[in-house]
Amino acid sequence: MQLTLFWIFSSLMIAFGLGVVTLRSPISCAMCLVSSFICLAAVFITLDAFFIAIVQVLVAAGAVMVLFLFIIMLLNLQAEECRRVKLGVMLGGAVVVLSFMVLLSETLESSPQFSKMMPPITASSQDVSMIGMTLFHSFNLPFQIVGVLLLVATVGVVLLSRRTLR
Repeated sequence: MQLTLFWIFSSLMIAFGLGVVTLRSPISCAMCLVSSFICLAAVFITLDAFFIAIVQVLVAAGAVMVLFLFIIMLLNLQAEECRRVKLGVMLGGAVVVLSFMVLLSETLESSPQFSKMMPPITASSQDVSMIGMTLFHSFNLPFQIVGVLLLVATVGVVLLSRRTLR
């Protein structure tokens, strides 16, 4: 059952990722990205990585995507107009994607480390506390600097997206 759910959510995640790339409306692209993040969290749950799944939903699907949608609405972005599809560009892209997939499958099949079974991950209740201790003790200053940079970037986007400048 867990393997089936893994493949279902992985397929949905790829489909929503394709929606991010192919859809023309910025709102639709952002919603596909949120759905892809949620499917990624579900994949983490099927792999028994519950903490990473919760962080994925809270940080990526929650905070970052709310910020993206807020910026899209502030900038009042419209749907992109349709353009003619060039056959040469499409064929070139298909060749690149197919060659990448062939190289990836050959690499995964030839490597012995991917064919052996790994031991199951043991659940530990100390994971979250260890992450918190490491983050706030060893990396407190970089954590605070990233927070200030995100705040400055958000204020900058709001100021740049205003219609009338003072």
